[in-house]
Amino acid sequence: MNTQSRKTTKIGVVTGKKMKKTVTVLIERQVRHPLYKKIIKRKKKFLVHDEYEKCKVGDFVKIMETRPISKRKRWRILEIVGLSPDEIEGEVEEKKE
Repeated sequence: MNTQSRKTTKIGVVTGKKMKKTVTVLIERQVRHPLYKKIIKRKKKFLVHDEYEKCKVGDFVKIMETRPISKRKRWRILEIVGLSPDEIEGEVEEKKE
């Protein structure tokens, strides 16, 4: 039996946090135009379940596909990959003091 999960994972940036236990994540990908061969950026927003409400706007997060949680929510946060630039500056200032 195959134990590997078929759930997709993506990495994106948190752009909104106005709902309870839900964040908006922007995923950017690059695709090549089929005729002109130019590389184009494609963007898509996902509503993602944030159980512990740890994410902040600007954080880089890894999300995973899951069962439907609501009408538009089918993703949940696996981990916070990188912090927002504001938090990084705050940590640098704390180390200087």
